[in-house]
Amino acid sequence: MVNKNNILGSLAGIGFLLSIVSNAAVAEMPLEMPASSTEQTSQFRRIEQPLALKLAVTLSGLGLIGLELWWFRFSKTKAAQADVNQEMQEMTIAVDGGYEPNRVVVKAGKPVRLNFLRRDPSSCLEKVLLPDFHIARDLELNHTTPVEFTPEQPGEYQFTCGMNMFRGVVEVEK
Repeated sequence: MVNKNNILGSLAGIGFLLSIVSNAAVAEMPLEMPASSTEQTSQFRRIEQPLALKLAVTLSGLGLIGLELWWFRFSKTKAAQADVNQEMQEMTIAVDGGYEPNRVVVKAGKPVRLNFLRRDPSSCLEKVLLPDFHIARDLELNHTTPVEFTPEQPGEYQFTCGMNMFRGVVEVEK
């Protein structure tokens, strides 16, 4: 597992290194001014930027990188507990640009029924796969498709769309 402090330290180090390298490159550039202020030159002129502006841009970039890492790696959605009806654990999952909820908590050893209600017409979400239970079901648009299985062992079992772009997890507890 990746430590958040290591990632943040690495990002800060990269930003610091980039600011030092860019300042060194600017310091090595010769400063040539035209003889007259009305003369036009085909060379680029050096524009001096305040250190505070450079620092603000660097920190903003690092902040955006950190936000992206958090969004895709570290943010977790809240889990939803499956309802128990007559010894059957049941949960309805909306399929609309992904799975909602995308984490379902169930108990081991009891049958589970996941009702997938597909609202998204994209071809990616036409099918749901639960590879650990050897299940593949086609999902009809605007219909609920039940998927039943019995998890025997605690753990996390993924379910995905047909193209493996959208994912969810069935979390099995004792």
